[in-house]
Amino acid sequence: MYHNILIINMMQIGDLMLTTPVLQALRRAYPTARLTLLADSRWQDLVECNPHLDACLFMDKKGTDKSLLAVLRFIRRVRAARYDLVINLHRNERSSAIAALSGAKKIIGYSKPLFASGFTQVMKNPSLARRAGKRRIPGTQHQVHSHMDVLRQGLGIEPYDGGLEMVLSEENVQLADKLWQEHFAPEDKVVAFNIGASWTTKRWLDSYFAQCADQLLEKGYKIAFFGGPMDLAIVEKCRGQMEQKDSPNLHVFTGQVSLAVLAGLLRRCSLLLTTDSGPMHIGVAMNVPVVTMFGASPVPGFYPYDGRSVLIKTPEPCHPCGIHECPKGHGDRPACMVNIPVAAVMHYVWALLEEFQGLPACQLPDHPGDYQCRVVELTKGDL
Repeated sequence: MYHNILIINMMQIGDLMLTTPVLQALRRAYPTARLTLLADSRWQDLVECNPHLDACLFMDKKGTDKSLLAVLRFIRRVRAARYDLVINLHRNERSSAIAALSGAKKIIGYSKPLFASGFTQVMKNPSLARRAGKRRIPGTQHQVHSHMDVLRQGLGIEPYDGGLEMVLSEENVQLADKLWQEHFAPEDKVVAFNIGASWTTKRWLDSYFAQCADQLLEKGYKIAFFGGPMDLAIVEKCRGQMEQKDSPNLHVFTGQVSLAVLAGLLRRCSLLLTTDSGPMHIGVAMNVPVVTMFGASPVPGFYPYDGRSVLIKTPEPCHPCGIHECPKGHGDRPACMVNIPVAAVMHYVWALLEEFQGLPACQLPDHPGDYQCRVVELTKGDL
């Protein structure tokens, strides 16, 4: 039995959200243990209210904790906590080093080779794509399933999978509710747009998003644009291509809300139209049906973990390249995304809106265990 457990994932928004099922699984397996999560301080909103955690450690890896000396000081802090089990859920140098040097009695998970000798047991992550010559082979299973395999292989337990989870503080719930009431009426049916992504090759064309927004507005839906400050320029570019860019039913929250308030707003939306991005996974955690487009991203590893959602995969044979700039495209028009047409996307947008009657996510029933989204395999004949 373990009494003091540290879980490590200091990567991006989506990576952290895909760690949340592990927290619930560990709480069920070790109900009296002290569970601590180590995460990037930028994403504190995502996990600080998680009901399965006793504590969080946050590392400012882009700021005060960036230097080697600061990392060593942080490792000293981890060692002082005397964890008896450390689980590392991302295979990068910093996380691997902290886990390997934590001083814990048992250390399991993913590791870079340099630090593997410090682990009790190192597992492969079959969710990640790999290179085979010039080809990139996608992973074989979802990232959540790989994390659960870490628990099975390293701890000998059959973990419970409760899906992605995010709990908001009462303060953030109130902030989101107030903002919603300022912009929308109770009867409004709102479709959320997240058009930004960390790579250009993950972004569907802004002109395509503009056409979708116009079609939804014509049918009486309201539109809410989300995203961070880095997405302001592309949202404005998208809006500039809309026929109804000055519609009072178009609302832009881009760069204006925290991740927690974003989540609070998403739970009132009827659908999220999004790229492969952190907000996509937040939407899943908030029970919002998702329609997403995958170009460079590998489908098996990182699809929206929700059986009601739809993923539309590019027909380009180079999928999933995993590169950030498309050699076959033109600037911000990667070939894989050019070849996911608006008509195909809107077909599934309309289908989900009809299926769930445009109800807000907070009124939709939970669906435990139903996490395999529908993957639509486009062909060249669909273009």
